[in-house]
Amino acid sequence: MTPLAVRAREDCRYDLVALGEVMLRLDPGEGRIRTARSFKVWEGGGEYNVARGLRRCFGMRTALVSAFADNDVGRLIEDFILQGGVDASHVRWIPYDGIGRTVRNGLNFTERGFGARGAIGVSDRGNSAASKLAPGQIDWDEIFGALGARWLHTGGIFAALSETTAAVVEEAMVAAKRHGTIVSYDLNYRPSLWKATGGMDRAREVNREIARHVDVMIGNEEDFTACLGFEVEGVDENLSELDTHAFRAMITRAADAYENFAVIATTLRAVHSATVNDWGAIAWSREGGFAQATQRPRLEILDRIGGGDSFASGLIYALLEGKDVAQAVEYGAAHGALAMTTPGDTSMASLAEVEALVKGAGARVQR
Repeated sequence: MTPLAVRAREDCRYDLVALGEVMLRLDPGEGRIRTARSFKVWEGGGEYNVARGLRRCFGMRTALVSAFADNDVGRLIEDFILQGGVDASHVRWIPYDGIGRTVRNGLNFTERGFGARGAIGVSDRGNSAASKLAPGQIDWDEIFGALGARWLHTGGIFAALSETTAAVVEEAMVAAKRHGTIVSYDLNYRPSLWKATGGMDRAREVNREIARHVDVMIGNEEDFTACLGFEVEGVDENLSELDTHAFRAMITRAADAYENFAVIATTLRAVHSATVNDWGAIAWSREGGFAQATQRPRLEILDRIGGGDSFASGLIYALLEGKDVAQAVEYGAAHGALAMTTPGDTSMASLAEVEALVKGAGARVQR
């Protein structure tokens, strides 16, 4: 049984609306940022990746709320978004001053890592258009009411961009709840984003306030500890041999603290090397209790960036389709696993591939 009362599809233009920043990702491929002479270009953003995965892999109707500086870089990002099938009509376009003195578009230089060399991300996103978003600029009643959206997804990356973006997150959530729209939030703790504004203490202050409005809370063990203060106690780093009781205890504490949480989901990852990880997930709902996804030990990874976002989109797809939490966590874990086999932040998987992996399909050649 589904743990959520989701609005009917026929009553809404969108299955999901994402609120967040989209950056231009510059990828040196097999090389290093510090020695690159050319980069492959992608788009990416924690919240947007979920909307794109839902559209391209799962065929759902999704939209983005964000802001870009109105120049050719912004239009390039828009072009990527439109290729991904996500509705960009709710993006705000901010006049560009010529050099980015007052507003610009964010860049994210990302190398994938290999073996003993971990992935590296170097963000260049200060003063971005999305970070300037403030309450009162978006007509949420139009989006959730007149047009209709079944689900709102946002996260801790967007909330960390500025004081005003955290306020926009709350404003959007309050409006979503007013119209019966389900709200999900991926904690997505990034120390670099909070470093200049109070560190972990400020992250907890902001995220604890936001958490009061969330129906489906998503994150990994670090996220729950850094953002909400719920620690996973007595756990070593080798999750392939992990007794998951400690993770279940963490989730139980979070559920007790926030009675509004209907579903909580956390990914489980142990890093043996940049290209070999153990991968799994646990989810919980008030109606169905705990469910654990198929554990995938020593999963081979091409590009780990976006794996958690693809987990979120698979989980949300299943919940939107009325599946129970045990099925939802399997869809999430399978989609995340597949997304990490291809380059870029966003998924290249198909629904058929996700469902085959959920059913236990292997990696034999398909002819």
